[in-house]
Amino acid sequence: MTKWASMAALAGLCIGCGDGSSNPQAAAAEAAAKAAEPAALSAASSVPLFREMTLPAGTTLRLRLESAVASDSSRVEDTVRAELREAVVVDGATVLPAGTRLTGVVTSVERSGRVNGRARVSYRFDALSHDGEEYDVRTAPLSHQADATKGEDATKVAVGAGAGAAIGALLGGGDGAAKGAAIGGAAGTGTVLATRGEEVRLGPGAAVTTRLTEPLTVRIR
Repeated sequence: MTKWASMAALAGLCIGCGDGSSNPQAAAAEAAAKAAEPAALSAASSVPLFREMTLPAGTTLRLRLESAVASDSSRVEDTVRAELREAVVVDGATVLPAGTRLTGVVTSVERSGRVNGRARVSYRFDALSHDGEEYDVRTAPLSHQADATKGEDATKVAVGAGAGAAIGALLGGGDGAAKGAAIGGAAGTGTVLATRGEEVRLGPGAAVTTRLTEPLTVRIR
């Protein structure tokens, strides 16, 4: 009986020694895991959360020019800048806030002609900046044309002919009036030929509207 009791005590001592030698390692591992938890949570919380939203082709972009464009001063490939004057909202979510900036280029310029042809300037936007990211965009071209001046030109010629006829009548009667009208009309036509028509000019702050011609996917917070 004493022999079996001694053996049981020795076995218990060995098991106790084994448990004692493994506990420090387990405790160290557990402490390391607990220490790593705050860092992992901090890293996870610092990662920004985004979701993607796609604006379909045809989406209206109401813009405010930040740079001037004009038929008598702009050149093809000149940079054109603008910003959204109204936010673009989809399903109640603001995808592009007011103030979002777009850049583009002048695509064509025509000055007003002396005889015919109205002034015109065209441009389009191809880049958009949002929340620190740059996006390629495709928008419908914008074109502005000067008003026609045919009515004004006709008035100039008529006034010239009338003045010439009055002077001719004073100097030579009926024949003088006819000759004076012809001379005055020619003078009026010369004024039209020497004077260009109206130019088209848009300064910073001008309101313009375009639309997307291709879908645009942006990331929003």
